[in-house]
Formats: sequence, structure tokens, C-alpha cells
Amino acid sequence: MTMHIDEDVLDRVMKVTGAKTKTEAVQIALTEMARRHKLKELFSQGLGMTPEQLKAEFAPTAADEFDRPLLNVAEPKTPYGESGSAR
Repeated sequence: MTMHIDEDVLDRVMKVTGAKTKTEAVQIALTEMARRHKLKELFSQGLGMTPEQLKAEFAPTAADEFDRPLLNVAEPKTPYGESGSAR
């Protein structure tokens, strides 16, 4: 498959998500987009769902098999006792 993707956008996605490869970054972005669309559909239906139905709807699936959080903090962590503004 050949895809033309803006390199700046792809680099940003890799930094924000911590993806190690371009393929992983694209997979994360597509999964997140699908998740957001699912949420939008549910909210537009007024949610009228029981807590059990909501839990089942958002239960992890095979597509969610990431070993780390989806998003990482965009800035490095400041060591304890140091001011973050000193950089």
C-alpha cells in the first residue's frame, strides 16, 4: 500500500503517542479516529444506555492491544525538586 502522508503531521503523531515506527503511528491515529467516531455516534443517540451497555460498548477490543498509554506527555518530565521554567 502506498500512502502520501504529511511528514510533519506524522512526526507530530509519533512524538505525541510515543510510536516507534511510522506504521505504529498511523495505526494509533486510525484507531483513535475510529474510537472518536464511535463516541460521537453514541452521544448523538442521546446515550439512552444502561451502565452495563456503556461498559460493553467501550470494553477493549483486539484493536486496542497497545502495551502503553495511547498518549504520552508532550514535554519531558521535570526531575523532582527542579523548576520546570529553568529550561
